[in-house]
Amino acid sequence: MVGTAPQHTDGEGVDGGVGLTALLVAAARAIETHRHDSLAQDIYAEPFVRAAPACADWPVRIQQVPDGDDDPLWGRFARYFGLRTRVLDDFLLRSVRTSARQVVLLGAGLDTRAFRLDWPSDCVVFEIDRAGVLEFKHQVLTDLSATPRVKRVPVPVDLRDDWVTALSTAGFDPTVPSVWLAEGLLFYLPSPAETSLIDMVDRLSVEGSALAYEAKLEKDLLQYRDSAIYTATREQIGIDLLHLFDKGPRPDSVGHLSAKGWSTSVHTPFEFTHRHGRGPLPEPNDALEGNRWVFADKARP
Repeated sequence: MVGTAPQHTDGEGVDGGVGLTALLVAAARAIETHRHDSLAQDIYAEPFVRAAPACADWPVRIQQVPDGDDDPLWGRFARYFGLRTRVLDDFLLRSVRTSARQVVLLGAGLDTRAFRLDWPSDCVVFEIDRAGVLEFKHQVLTDLSATPRVKRVPVPVDLRDDWVTALSTAGFDPTVPSVWLAEGLLFYLPSPAETSLIDMVDRLSVEGSALAYEAKLEKDLLQYRDSAIYTATREQIGIDLLHLFDKGPRPDSVGHLSAKGWSTSVHTPFEFTHRHGRGPLPEPNDALEGNRWVFADKARP
């Protein structure tokens, strides 16, 4: 991340730390894909899960979960990820059909949108993530003979390093409208790093660009430590999300963007549950209560 000293404390691949959460989301997408009422289809999600020893026994169908949709992790939380996938798919496609010609996935993880969505032919998708994550993804997709539906440019760089130079070297054009996505990313970053990233996105975006990201509003994340979702994730697959999340106060990135001339809207996931008729609804001691999905457009003057 520009402006912060690199502190590489987790593994470079998908077998530990934040990288393992990419497999969690892939497993959720696999479960969503196999549902009769799925909101998003990702045929590559299951092969990712099956290719990683760390999650060899994870389910990829809801029928493989003893409690089915009553399971907090593979039921409710996986439904959340399925809904998030659909909502952000729609946002990206709407943005490129309006004006954007470059898509930048910040912390792309095991995102397969370049392979599964119908893009305009003149688009390019940049995927920024650590080399180990992109290498794992490349190997699995190569074994499947998968072909992207759009020009796809992997950018192997840690977001704690000089990703802007890496992106520019890969062919990103700051004079062309772009759409940026930070899905499941910002709450792992310290506040100054988030602010730096938002500043860089603004600096690299011309009018007609757009941005979507996920945020958490809680002042104290640990108040939900015993919630069903966090407990199940720790106990069933050994991922302590609260250990991985940054505990410091979050910046007002919405206000920051608004001050720079972006129009913004902030939504709870539950709004989209009602819109699509599927997904999580609020419950007591809810780890999703503070989650927000933010959409921003850089308006023309």
